[in-house]
Amino acid sequence: MLFNFISRPRIREALSNSHKFRGLFEVHACVPGIEIVPTCKPKSSLFGHQFPSYVLNAFLSSLSSSKSPNPSSRSNPTLYAENDYDAIREESDRFNSAHFGSGLDELDDDREESSDIEEGGSNHNDDDLIVLNSFTGDYKQTEGVRRFEGGEDESRHPLVREICRLIELRSAWNPKLEGELRHLLRSLKPRQVCAVLQLQTDERVALSFFYWADRQWRYRHDPIVYYAMLEILSKTKLCQGAKRVLRLMAKRRIVRRPEAFGYVMVSYSRAGKMRNAMRVLTMMQKAGIEPDLSICNTAIHILVMGNSLDKAVRFLERMKLVEITPNVVTYNCLIKGYCDLHRLEDAMELIAEMPFKGCCPDKISYYTVMGFLCREKRIKEVRELIEKMTKDSNLLPDQVTYNTLVHMLSKNGHGDEALEFLREAEARGFRVDKVGYSAIIHSFCQEGRMDKAKETVNEMFSKGCIPDVVTYSSVIDGFCREGKTEQAKKMLHQMYKHGCKPNTVSYTALLNGLCKNGNSLQAREMMNASEEEWWVPNAITYSVLMHGFRREGKLSEACDTVREMIKKGFFPTPVEINLLIQNLCQECKVDEAKRFMEECLNNGCAINVVNFTTVIHGFCQKGDLESALSLLDDMYLSNKHPDVFTYTTLIDGLGKKGRTEEATNLAMKMLKTGLIPTPVTYRTVIHQYCRVGRVEDLLRLLEKMLLRQDCRTAYNQVIEKLCSFGNLEQAYKLLGKVLRTASKVDADTCHMLMESCLRKGIPLMSYNVACRMFNRNLVPDLKLCEKVSKKLVMEGKSEEADKLILRFVERGRVDLQS
Repeated sequence: MLFNFISRPRIREALSNSHKFRGLFEVHACVPGIEIVPTCKPKSSLFGHQFPSYVLNAFLSSLSSSKSPNPSSRSNPTLYAENDYDAIREESDRFNSAHFGSGLDELDDDREESSDIEEGGSNHNDDDLIVLNSFTGDYKQTEGVRRFEGGEDESRHPLVREICRLIELRSAWNPKLEGELRHLLRSLKPRQVCAVLQLQTDERVALSFFYWADRQWRYRHDPIVYYAMLEILSKTKLCQGAKRVLRLMAKRRIVRRPEAFGYVMVSYSRAGKMRNAMRVLTMMQKAGIEPDLSICNTAIHILVMGNSLDKAVRFLERMKLVEITPNVVTYNCLIKGYCDLHRLEDAMELIAEMPFKGCCPDKISYYTVMGFLCREKRIKEVRELIEKMTKDSNLLPDQVTYNTLVHMLSKNGHGDEALEFLREAEARGFRVDKVGYSAIIHSFCQEGRMDKAKETVNEMFSKGCIPDVVTYSSVIDGFCREGKTEQAKKMLHQMYKHGCKPNTVSYTALLNGLCKNGNSLQAREMMNASEEEWWVPNAITYSVLMHGFRREGKLSEACDTVREMIKKGFFPTPVEINLLIQNLCQECKVDEAKRFMEECLNNGCAINVVNFTTVIHGFCQKGDLESALSLLDDMYLSNKHPDVFTYTTLIDGLGKKGRTEEATNLAMKMLKTGLIPTPVTYRTVIHQYCRVGRVEDLLRLLEKMLLRQDCRTAYNQVIEKLCSFGNLEQAYKLLGKVLRTASKVDADTCHMLMESCLRKGIPLMSYNVACRMFNRNLVPDLKLCEKVSKKLVMEGKSEEADKLILRFVERGRVDLQS
């Protein structure tokens, strides 16, 4: 293979590091340029795997230029971009992977360049607003990128559905399935790739598939795919993934418009990282991209949603300085911010000023204020605002206005007021549909006003507005909330009479009512007959039935329901699994709980550290510590790292069995992993060590724990626990550590020690504790000290008794004459 020196400057860099590839091929200088001669045999291996010839070609192609004048070069210029310098490493990593999951589930890239966005705090200065002043408007705006609208035609395409099916099988991936997916990927159009991304229920899976596809041979993402991926991530908290996609666009030389940066800003804001979201503007500035009105509106919206309204107002002023004229969307964001802060007067003032700023308010401006008034049930002011909208802005209330009012009032539980506006709209000649009635009926059902809900349904019939399945489902759910399952069944039969077929939501609501009333077996029979009734149970239906069996103590039936749920392709949440595991452990069926958890894990359910900890706690309660420790090892094998609660549970279990050395080693292991002890951890450690009297070991362990997380009452707990176990001498020795702060908590601890000494018949020690309290300017309890004084007199220590009372006299707490 021959390459020309002038084809790519990075050839020289490769030659300077030729020792890295000495075992693979040799590089020789020749007259035309460079000759690369393979030195390995066809069956030679690299990194323990056979090194195919096309991986070598991938490396060579990444070095060769698409403009190479050498006609003998067989490199494809579309295989890798100029900056894709690690192609050979990525491909070798692919051969190290045992299945597709390692490529699909890997979100982190250790070779990623340093972050452009500094991880800052949440301070609210104006440093990230000044960036607007640096934009001069001299940047050239590039042509827009097509946006994927997600049509049903693309989503129903056979190729798209087949790829989605293969992605769902990623837990059981093998090279054959991966090859099939790679082949299908090259046949997809850009919009079909976007459809695959949008059809993923888990955005992390979509992001992993995006990364995997980007690394594939002879495939490159279209720009529309990048924007579709960013739009998906903007609806999640995966801000780091969005930032990586944005940087990957720069690496692939994809045009980045302000819209792309806006998606990243929204993702940061959803993750609660307001400062980082605003610093995306600085990232834009470094990229030489001029902000437009849309990115500024996004910034103002983020500031408003982050309760930084004053900062949003200052941002608006800076927009005007750089000649970016705000529009009605900009002002509507500020109006919403004022309403969220209950600053109604400021919102109305802004609406009044908008016409003078060259931007008249629209109906959204008024609807935003109306939404606030509806939440507060200020109906009179809503009507006044409607008149103001008509008079000042010449915006006549229409059907959308009344529908908005009806839904906002219903949503906030004001069904009667919503019904008034509904009838008013009907009187004005607007068509009243079933959607508005359904919202009102749902509001009545949520409040338990079933008589009013039935009356509204009858009103619908009288006006020729036939209720739909949503209306009936709300009524059925309302009856079930009240425990009137028979009424709910009658309503279900009434649906059939009126030609309305119940759906899954209707039956699920009824099943939920039956399960809450203790009729889970009846609910099970109804679900078994779902095929005859032409409805399909969903994940919520199975969860309702599972919780019904669980509450009734029928744990075997609950586990069978979960197994059937998994077979149908629905997966219970970790919370649902944990509740069932907890019930099994409470019934002393810990081994069965473990088998059930392992079964769920093997079937692809999301098992987390809490589930493992629950089973470990069950074994510790049972006294089977070997199984608990074995399960701890299984957590590491399942890539589930134990948390502080897991360690605390095991430390407590080992301490109860007297295995203090193992508990100490486990506590040290917990600290080495960087976990922070909780107050429960401190109480557990202190209790178990004090119980066996190993105070010195406890103090050494506490010193290391306190370095990781301060606990001001740690030594107070030690003294109190030693008092409860009768080890008063050790408790008295630790009194100096408690009296350093001289707080009320310390005084209570000293009082407990004094009382314990009195019960043990050691009044002199109680006297010494009281004296040490006086020395730290803490005044002991007078009644307690009177008891100590009497005990001292009875033991012939009148001098100490007099000194104790004299201390109170000196502080004016006791009258000497009395």
